[in-house]
Amino acid sequence: MNKMMLKAGIFALSVVSVSVMAKVSPEEAARLGNDLTPVGAVKAANQDGSIPAWDGGYSLQAEGEAPERLADPFADEQPLYTITAENVSQYQDLLSAGQMAMFEKYPEYKMHVYPTHRTAAYPQEVYDVIAKNAANAELVAGGNGLSNFDKHIPFPLPKSGLEVIWNHVTRYRGGAVQRLVNQFPVLENGDFVPVLLRESLVFPEYLKTGREAADDNVLFYFLQEVLAPSRLTGTVLLVHETIDQVKESRRAWLYNAGQRRVRKAPSVAYDGPGTASDDLRTSDGLDMFNGAPDKYNWELVGKKEMLIPYNNYKLMDTDLSYDDIIGPGHMNQDYVRYEKHRVWEVKGTLKDGERHIYATRHMFIDEDTWTASVIDHYDGRGELWRVAEAYNTQFYYHDTPWMAAEALYDLNSGRYILLGLANEESEYMNFDIEPERGDFSTGALRRMGIR
Repeated sequence: MNKMMLKAGIFALSVVSVSVMAKVSPEEAARLGNDLTPVGAVKAANQDGSIPAWDGGYSLQAEGEAPERLADPFADEQPLYTITAENVSQYQDLLSAGQMAMFEKYPEYKMHVYPTHRTAAYPQEVYDVIAKNAANAELVAGGNGLSNFDKHIPFPLPKSGLEVIWNHVTRYRGGAVQRLVNQFPVLENGDFVPVLLRESLVFPEYLKTGREAADDNVLFYFLQEVLAPSRLTGTVLLVHETIDQVKESRRAWLYNAGQRRVRKAPSVAYDGPGTASDDLRTSDGLDMFNGAPDKYNWELVGKKEMLIPYNNYKLMDTDLSYDDIIGPGHMNQDYVRYEKHRVWEVKGTLKDGERHIYATRHMFIDEDTWTASVIDHYDGRGELWRVAEAYNTQFYYHDTPWMAAEALYDLNSGRYILLGLANEESEYMNFDIEPERGDFSTGALRRMGIR
């Protein structure tokens, strides 16, 4: 795989060094790779064995060139059981309030629960970085920035909800990757018009020249080009995601094909509307949650066992059409796989004086990948409004846990938005790109829009 190796040294971001949490002790850090996995998850099985011990995850990276599409390694498995509206009360301790609400709103809704496989695996270089972060990384600027932090997952032994949120935001997603995927704003009756997107996500360490002074305070670069439908074609979004977004807000620019010019896009943050989302997704709702955490107080509730989407290779099957997967109200649940996993439970409550359409975000974050796997969103009246699910998948030829798709269901309108499917596309994920810094400049943005 043609990818730059992670640098050994720790890149200390130039933010004001005001620690808000004590660093972990050497004894705590020594647990990584022993009773804890290298990313901080409990290595052992749970008491009844329904969650197995982590044995290194599932990796075929050493097997040579990756195929165009991933085969489902668990295709022959049958569900252990299926949850329906009739028996959902038996499983309420393993579900979020939002997941429970889906059964109440849609009587035909179901969840197929399969044997648990702890497939998460990362490159050894990432494990090494996480170990260094455990001993060195600190929250600064009231918790809205990081210092002595290197690339990915600063707090494998979190002591606060805010640290868990940072682990999700900074987690490894392949370093440098480009994907061709669709976004589907789905009407209540199931009708949809796909929005075809080409997206590039690159952490500075994986640029051809590696991280340089020009990348100061940059966590990653993100480029999103709309390829269809024709009314949106040529719209291009560029984001320089910053580490301390309070000190320096996210840098974002938009090329508008109709106006034929590049302009700054300050609304691409917080509850600004997501690209071509028909107001179903906020800007900070992409990737389940992204951006500055400063509008919320984050409470670390603890850790629990929960049924979350996992190993969702079926959603990548090119024998399926979008019509097979997408239906009124929700996806076809016959193609969604749930497993029991341990999750970190974090509750974000809007701070006094702050504004956001979501007053509360109740998050459940997978311990093996730090991916926010389920999020319940509440409005200003305290009413459950929307529920999001990430369809976790291990890209096992690249040692990259990510997701096959993500969905956000609106319980009030019956509409939802689904992002990530590429079943009918000739391209999908490319983990072998070799990007240059200039690919993420405003000049590149203008050239992409004009061509």
